[in-house]
Amino acid sequence: MIAFLPAITLSGFWIGGELALVAIALGIPVLYALGSAPGGGLLDLDRPLPDLIDGATAGDLAQKMLENAADAKLATACVMVEAEGLNDLRRRTGDDVIEALRAVMLHRLQGLLRRGDRVARLGDARFMVLLGPSVRLDLEALLTLSDRIQRALEEPVETDAGTQFVSVAIGFCGSNRLRGKASGDALTEAARTALTEALGNGPSSIRAWSDTMQAERNARKSLMSEVERAMAKGQIRPWFQPQLCTSTGAISGVEALARWLHPERGIVPPLEFLTALEDAGQMDRLSEVILEHSLTALREWDRQGLEIPRVSMNLSDVELRSAKLVDRIRWELDRFDMPAERLGVEVLETVIADSPAGRVAQNITALSRLGCQIDLDDFGTGHASITALRRFTVHRLKIDRSFVTRVDRDEEQRRMLAAVLGLADRLGLETVAEGVESVAEHALLAQLGCDHVQGFGIARPMPQEQLVDWAHRHAERIASAQNIGRGAG
Repeated sequence: MIAFLPAITLSGFWIGGELALVAIALGIPVLYALGSAPGGGLLDLDRPLPDLIDGATAGDLAQKMLENAADAKLATACVMVEAEGLNDLRRRTGDDVIEALRAVMLHRLQGLLRRGDRVARLGDARFMVLLGPSVRLDLEALLTLSDRIQRALEEPVETDAGTQFVSVAIGFCGSNRLRGKASGDALTEAARTALTEALGNGPSSIRAWSDTMQAERNARKSLMSEVERAMAKGQIRPWFQPQLCTSTGAISGVEALARWLHPERGIVPPLEFLTALEDAGQMDRLSEVILEHSLTALREWDRQGLEIPRVSMNLSDVELRSAKLVDRIRWELDRFDMPAERLGVEVLETVIADSPAGRVAQNITALSRLGCQIDLDDFGTGHASITALRRFTVHRLKIDRSFVTRVDRDEEQRRMLAAVLGLADRLGLETVAEGVESVAEHALLAQLGCDHVQGFGIARPMPQEQLVDWAHRHAERIASAQNIGRGAG
């Protein structure tokens, strides 16, 4: 419009004189303003949309759709769709296959929708669908549509790398579920919240937005902010749970477990804050804190003459993907002048089973070569092969508590546990039984050949200072039992 302004003005003057010139001078700014208003340019819903848009544009498009629906006294809705597992697929097949999948998914979505509906891609694996004004967009109708979208997008796709299968999660919100005069940003955010809920509930989930869901999301955001501050203030640190040798009864190690000492709520359970730390991208920082405090505790126990051979710490899949992990651990061990053999690294069986190659495998192998002891945690709950146990140089199997519970009273449970212990023995691996709750379980595990035990029946996790007192009392109990044994002889 601005580019043609001089020509339009001059023509108006020659054809209509001064009155025409005045009309043009007054009218062109109005036309320009209308062309720049929401709904003009790229935001005109009557024009084709770009394949890829950003969040701000998505909110503006939703705002325009809401206004159109309100003018017609009808409803609209926003549907968020995400293809799950594309990052893993990219590592196996490459970027070209992913681009082909995106194109197919976008084409399929466009083929499902009506003339007044709009669809665009929001990110690497996410698509947004805006439904044109309609009389019937209740929960049942939106669930039916979401199911149709999911079934269409989960149909196999033929690519140069072979047939590809993708699972799809969907979250949606209808405008009639929002209170008051909601904005386009509110509509898209509600659909994102529902999608986040769907992604957290397993593959191929579909979720509708609700007030309760938003309240829970707000609570999670608040917890994320609070847990980040707690990390900065040193409120999150390790407590230590002893592990005992079944042959001697002596302490064979301790496991470092993260605890949040909240100034008002007291001890916050790990399940409440570990997820928040992961969502906040703070898991690497958590491992740094746990490692530093664990090595500090180990050095202090040595100074006090306490015999604790090693401390073990858990590393999640997120932490094991860090390119700096091995160098950071090596540097900390050097700083504390601590042999690597005194640091145990606990890795979930599911992590090893799901990561036969790549950064996770490289880090586990490098830590083993450094001298750290690798413990396979929750053994029996995943599907790691025997080959994987040898490839990753696992030193100990931590037998999941599901194998230990009621082992002294359940014959079938006892046979299953004996089979696991026999396998470990043949592979030359030590074993640690978790979740030991009673003296009877402890005694039977020793009889079956389990090397180490750990659980509330022995001791709960405790602060560094409290462990010193517990260890001294435990040593006295062992000495007393030995004296009694010699006296009886």
